[in-house]
Formats: sequence, structure tokens, C-alpha cells
Amino acid sequence: MAAPIPVSPLAPEGGFPALPVIKGVRFAAVEANVKYKGRLDVMLAALDAGSVVAGTFTRSKTRAAPVLWCQENLAFGMHSGGLAILVNSGNANAFTGNNGMEGVRKTAEAAAEALEIPPRNVFVASTGVIGEPLPSERITAKMDELVKGLAGSKAHKAARAIMTTDTYPKGAAAEVTLDGTPVKIAGFAKGSGMIAPDMATMLVFIFTDAKISQSVLQGIVSANTETTFNSITVDSDTSTSDSLIVGATGRAEMAGISTADDPRAAVFAEALHSVMLNLAHQVVRDGEGATKFVAITVRGAENDRAAKTVGLAIANSPLVKTAFAGEEADRDRLSIWFGDILVAENGWVSPDYREEDGAEYMKAQDLSITVDLGVGEGEATVWTCDLTHQYITINADYRS
Repeated sequence: MAAPIPVSPLAPEGGFPALPVIKGVRFAAVEANVKYKGRLDVMLAALDAGSVVAGTFTRSKTRAAPVLWCQENLAFGMHSGGLAILVNSGNANAFTGNNGMEGVRKTAEAAAEALEIPPRNVFVASTGVIGEPLPSERITAKMDELVKGLAGSKAHKAARAIMTTDTYPKGAAAEVTLDGTPVKIAGFAKGSGMIAPDMATMLVFIFTDAKISQSVLQGIVSANTETTFNSITVDSDTSTSDSLIVGATGRAEMAGISTADDPRAAVFAEALHSVMLNLAHQVVRDGEGATKFVAITVRGAENDRAAKTVGLAIANSPLVKTAFAGEEADRDRLSIWFGDILVAENGWVSPDYREEDGAEYMKAQDLSITVDLGVGEGEATVWTCDLTHQYITINADYRS
């Protein structure tokens, strides 16, 4: 057995945060031995009747069965009654053919029966080894234990149950006042390797007691994803199982947000964005073998989309290079900073730049690189980490 992987040196101080209890949602986690022995590997979240769910998922053409199931749920709409999210680690239930969807159906139906809700109100996610049949019977055998163990205070256990090569569980929370009422947002995520747009091998589950319509929530989640989870990369590899699900229970004492132009929607969106960005950053900070967290800001692009494209090209290059060709950059106006150190300006190395200053700056754990392309007003920031020998070690030994 491979030696335990030490906690990332970039992990937040203080460990997993004390997440607030969200009215209308309860959690449970169990050891089902899906793949792992002696650790939590299945979690269940149960949301009260009246809750709504929004989500974004991988755009891979080889999406795993759980992703297809969740997308169908959202496309066709849920039935009345409570909602649930059932997640296992150790087996991704991807590249498993008809067996994959059958495994989803069996586990969703078992959860639905135990919670007395329609099967299509159950969202399912899986992460781990691909190409192996899901041992669904090990999950269904634990359903009664899961339901009996549900409690609003168990988010930390749920967060641990979805980990694979993660070195620490990732949680974040925020509170915002709407109509004079405090509205809580809390969530957790997993992700460590194969992290790249669109969302790669990551699972994210966020909950709020805000009273908001499904359509407005979906619009906010989709927009926020672009500048959070779709703006990070660890190794440029994409996966089949990416899932971000946000549930709103509507239990806060406020008038409902039913339109996107409601001023409160923007306030809520900003608070949700803070949680999503926090979790996205934590995923990068737990990049397999990472020792440095790097923010890359590209400005002066033709538009924001072009800026993001260039930023990801820089972040994904093993040699930290990109093709500033064609009209993407004006070579004679190109400027680069390491932190506040001007490295290049107007297409040339800055006369004030000293290589020893750049080398000293690169010793820090948190780095900031800014590139001005000099062609327009577009701007975007992406986040990545370094690649070390430990990344090779982890993936050479990986059997999730």
C-alpha cells in the first residue's frame, strides 16, 4: 500500500471550517467499502420539500452515467417532494456502459424509497477509478443507515466521504442579508488532480436557505461557474464526472426571488460567488504535489474571453509559455509582472528588471503573474499551481 500523502502545504490554516447549519438540509456519511477500507466513502444530503436545485457539469462527450442522470433531472424537472444528493468515492462509474446507468438507477431508487421521494428527485455523483462496474449493492445496503444518520450538522463528514486523492476536505461559507433576513450559504468540494475546464475531476455541493426560483438560481450558478471553477487548472486534464450542484431550501424568512432583475439576485449572486471561488481556490491549493498557488491575470486583451483563453494557455503550459501570435497580443506593447516586479514592457525586458529579484519572488508560496497584451480592454484571471515530482508519484500509484 502506498504511503499516505501529506496534507498540501497550501491547505488553509485551521482545517475544515465550522460550516453553518442550513435550514432544510441534512447530511450523513458511511463506510460502504465501495473501494476504500475503513473510511467514509458514501454521503447523502436530504433537502426538504420545496427546495430547488441548479447545476453545471462537464461538457465532455464521454460524460459518466451519474452526470447524464443529473442533467436529465434538470432538463425534465423534478417532481414535488423532497430532494436528495447521493455521492460515492472510490468508483467514478464512468466508461461502464449500460451497467453504469443501471447502477445509478438502483442507487437513486434505493435513496428515493428510503426518503419517500421520487427517484428523479435524487441527484447522483461518483468519483474514483474509471472503467470498473459500480458495486451498487454496497451503497444500497447502507441506505437505511444513511437515512437514520441524517443531521444538519454533519457537512464535515459528507465532505470527507467524497475525497479521493485530496489531502484535505474543502469547505466554505458566507452569509448575506436579504430583506433584513440573514441568508446562509455553505458548501464543500473535492478535487486534486485532473482539474481543468470544464471543471474536470471535481465535485462541488453548495447549499443555501435562500428563497429563490430554480431558473434564477440556475442562471446565477452558470454565470458564476465561468469565473470560478471554469477558471482553474492543475494539469490541463479533463474528466468525465465533473458536477456542481447548488440546492436552495427556501427556508429563510424572505420574499422569494423570482426574476433575475430583482436587485437581491445580484447581492445573493455575489455571496454565492465568494463561496464558489473559495472552493475553487482550495481545489488548486490541493493540486497533486502542489507547492505554489499561482494567480495569472491577463489584461489588455481584445475581450474577456480572449483574456481567459490566453491565461489558461499560460497556466496549462509546462514551460509557462503561450502563442502570442496573430492578433492576440501586440508584441511591441506586451508587458509582464511577477507580483509588482516589472519583468517586461513594450515587448522588451525591463531595464530595471534583475533576474535575482524574479528568482527570489518565485520562492513564495502564493504567486501573482500579470500579463498586459496591449490590444484591448479584456481582462480575466485564472488560477493554477506548480507541477512537482510528487504529482508523478501520486498518479503513478493512483488506483483511487
